[in-house]
Amino acid sequence: MLRLIDLRGQKTDHATLLATLPRAELDVEQAVARAMPLMEDVRANGAAALIRQAEQFDGVTSGHVSVPAQDIDEAVDHLDPALRAAIEESIRRQREASAVQVHSTVVTELAPGARVIQRWRPVRRVGLYVPGGKAVYPSSVIMNVVPAQVAGVPEIVVASPAQANFGGAIHPLILAVCGLLGVQHVFAMGGAGAIAAFAYGVPELGLDPVDVITGPGNIYVAAAKRIVRGVCGIDAEAGPTEIMIVADSTGDPDLIAADLLSQAEHDEQAGSVLVTTDEALASAVDERIAVRAAATPNSARAITALTGPQSGTILVDSLDAAIDVANAYGAEHLELHTADPHALAERIDNAGAIFLGAYSPVSLGDYSSGSNHVLPTGGQARFSAALGAYSFLRPQQLIDYTREGLSELADGIVAFAEAEYLPAHGEAVSARFQ
Repeated sequence: MLRLIDLRGQKTDHATLLATLPRAELDVEQAVARAMPLMEDVRANGAAALIRQAEQFDGVTSGHVSVPAQDIDEAVDHLDPALRAAIEESIRRQREASAVQVHSTVVTELAPGARVIQRWRPVRRVGLYVPGGKAVYPSSVIMNVVPAQVAGVPEIVVASPAQANFGGAIHPLILAVCGLLGVQHVFAMGGAGAIAAFAYGVPELGLDPVDVITGPGNIYVAAAKRIVRGVCGIDAEAGPTEIMIVADSTGDPDLIAADLLSQAEHDEQAGSVLVTTDEALASAVDERIAVRAAATPNSARAITALTGPQSGTILVDSLDAAIDVANAYGAEHLELHTADPHALAERIDNAGAIFLGAYSPVSLGDYSSGSNHVLPTGGQARFSAALGAYSFLRPQQLIDYTREGLSELADGIVAFAEAEYLPAHGEAVSARFQ
């Protein structure tokens, strides 16, 4: 089922690996061209544009964008007790793991009367996007809201697409988790229009522009984030989900197949990639994937993803070669099914999240591990990180010098200023000692 890429016996440099590895084919620039008029419509026409877009893309004609507090409270009241317990445990673990990401103020004493203070401040207002589409993602509410709360963000706004199956309202599970987390500013809006509303504000809805936008979404959400980058901060341009599994002969073929399938059921563009040193294991995994994919309720979607160009099995000569492949790929989710996954993980630089061993599946991270499931995709793990409390914090430097501290540097500053042909810079220092 998975197409085979045999790299054994080949010397492949980084550039060759990048060209060889399976990857979803996405044209974000084309999506930008389609997203731009939708966003300009929201910027110019506000709520009316959002209502039109909900009818066009979601088949919703209710005309309601702002969610009443009563709807949120009712969603909490109707939440299944067992599911509520699982959600509350996920919240607890996410809150505890996020807390260590908040930095303390650090004071550096460079000389008598010379201090630099580094502190961290949360942004004032964030817009958190929770996708709709083929599945419902109450877990994404947790992954976005909890780190923002831990960071100390005072104003949190959540948006999720209106659902035709729920009379034009947001899915009640989304609302229920918002209620459990104390989020009261929730809007039924989706896609590029929602990102525009976050970035530019919608005054008639009482929606002010936000400072940072986070959360996964489809290619048009990614395109919209690209458009507003610079107007506000974003987490990343999220693409289709992806999993890479590195395995040696100790891996369990059925567990590996189950984990590859778990991500394939997300979307037809989802990527599932196995990297292994063992050809027999690769064959066994392929057999188990075929059996599992035929039986799963999301079979058609999963099979399309598993047989697409973004998925495949890569055979390599050694774990050293597997590490090179993993670092070149920069997976959103990287599972290590090897004899010593901890040692292997020490050599992995590029991955959104790394799951160690047979009992740390991606599904654990999706819901309850305490790690965050909003992760960089499409190789962006080379320069981006998982969402965390740090995503909502800005470092600030405070410069605190006395007359004594400045005097020690005054002549040097004047010399710098003269060398750069900016004499007034030096005079601003000299003036303090005349």
